[in-house]
Parts: sequence; C-alpha cells; structure tokens
Amino acid sequence: MKITILDGYGMNPGDLSWSGLELLGDLTVYDRTAPEEVLERSKGSEAILTNKTVINGEMLRKLPGLKYIGVLATGYNVVDVAEAGRLGIVVTNIPAYSTMSVAQMVFAHLLTVTNRVEHYAEENREGKWSKNPDFCYWDTPLTELAGKTMGIVGLGHIGRAVSRIAIALGMNVVAFTSKEPEHLPDGVEKADMDGLFSVSDVVSLHCPLTADTERLVDSRRLSLMKDGAILINTGRGPLVDENAVAKSLADGKLRAFCADVLSSEPPSADNPLLKSPRAYITPHIAWASLEARKRLLAIAISNLEAFMGGKPVNNVAG
Repeated sequence: MKITILDGYGMNPGDLSWSGLELLGDLTVYDRTAPEEVLERSKGSEAILTNKTVINGEMLRKLPGLKYIGVLATGYNVVDVAEAGRLGIVVTNIPAYSTMSVAQMVFAHLLTVTNRVEHYAEENREGKWSKNPDFCYWDTPLTELAGKTMGIVGLGHIGRAVSRIAIALGMNVVAFTSKEPEHLPDGVEKADMDGLFSVSDVVSLHCPLTADTERLVDSRRLSLMKDGAILINTGRGPLVDENAVAKSLADGKLRAFCADVLSSEPPSADNPLLKSPRAYITPHIAWASLEARKRLLAIAISNLEAFMGGKPVNNVAG
C-alpha cells in the first residue's frame, strides 16, 4: 500500500517515529503541502493522512485509486466526507486523544490570569523582590478560585475533564449541554446558555463549531457576563466574535480572554486580540503535548490497520 502524509510536521516535528506506519506500506511524508500540490503528491496513493491540508470533493474525484483518508485530528472538516462516502472512500479521525492536555491548558490559562506566576518570575529576574522593603509584594490582583463559578459550554470528553478539575479546586460548575440533569457528573448543574453566561465568573468553551455555535459569544452575550469575568476558548476560534471580545476587554467588561485558537490560523497580524494586554493567546498548542501526540500517532496507526483488516473504526465518511 502506498501511504502519503501531506502535512506531517504539525504533529511530528521530529520527536516521534513514523516506523509504525512504515511497517504498513510504502510511506512518503511531506512536512507541508500547498493546495496546488495535493493532487500531484497524492497520485497513486491508496491511503492519505492529513492534519490541516484540505482535500475537497474535486480532488477526491481525481484520485481514483484512493481508498482511505486518515485525518490526524479529531475535527475532520478538512475533508469532504460526504463526497468521500459517495466514492466509497473511508475517512477516519482521531477521537479523544488530547482530552487531558487540553483540559490542562484551560487551567494553565486560568491560573495565568489569577496568579500571574510568569509575571512575578520575570519581575524577580529583574530584581523587584530583592529591592522590596517588605517580605512580599504584588502588583496585580490575586484571586482564589474556590467558591467561584465556572460555566462550561459543551460537556463532552474535554468539558467533563475540565469540570472535574474545577470541582477539585472548589469551584461551582454549571454546564450547557444536551444531557439530562440526571446524567450529569456529580457537582455539575445544567444551565441554559444565557443563564450560564450571566452567573459564571469563568466561562470555558468546549462545544463543536456549527452554524448554530459560530460566534455564539457575541456582544449581546458578552453583555450578560459579570463585570470582571474571564472567558476561555480552547475549542474553535470562530466560536467567538473576536472584535466584540476585543472591545469588551478594552472597555473593562472582561477581566481576561484566554484562547488557544483564533478564527484564522495563523492569525492576521492586525487581529486586535494579539496586542491586547488582557488577552492571553497561545498558538494552538493545547493538543500538542508529547504524550497526546504519541496517542494521536498510535491511534492513526491502529485506524489504518483496522481498515487494512477490513474492519474500519472511527469512520466519519458520509
């Protein structure tokens, strides 16, 4: 089997081994593939693996030998799965590989705002503590999370993991979810969307991006939030109206916006959030711990093995 990876660098910049895939066929790995290069590089391949390189319906129709596409991520909107299904091409994704890494990043962001560890470490490198007349000093608000309310939008694997950590920190947790109240984890209360935004000190977004959830955090919903609330987005960038968030930060309504994702990636240099002093942006790395990437690769291999064995798993083709 000829196997082609179109954009391997994102998940494996060199610290993982492709040997498991090499055992399954004739493997070619490209670090990155431009849209105009997809067809040429995919010709003759029975299996293609892609992370963010788009494979549209027109491309699929021009690759008659293609039997399998493995998406190296949980989201699979980069592939026209409906057309793949019509053509009999199996498309798989990688579910739940980065749950704890993303949940950890949520609280890395939150604790950055409430405790400012990196800020004080840098201050001390500059001698601020050594020159201080008292045994301690602080120049930012310091906040205890116990007793605060965290609102979680979406209670899938990651949302549940975030709820467990929040509860362990003594926070009250409310969630917007399709699950019935009796099926929620202990300590989690169900709320409607507007109610959640109005009662929460911290709101964390963990829902999929759909027509209904695009820009669900807009100026109206931001106006419902408590003064000084914190908004966290490690889900999908377009879940928030970035201009509205930037204005809310500038007006002092939001204490902070923490995000690992933006509506365009890499972002435009003029994105107003990039220079906001109260926007804490990481470059889409919540999923990228070594441990999570090892799991991702292992599942990608097992997905392809299952397909080759005639029993596909994690098939998302329409």
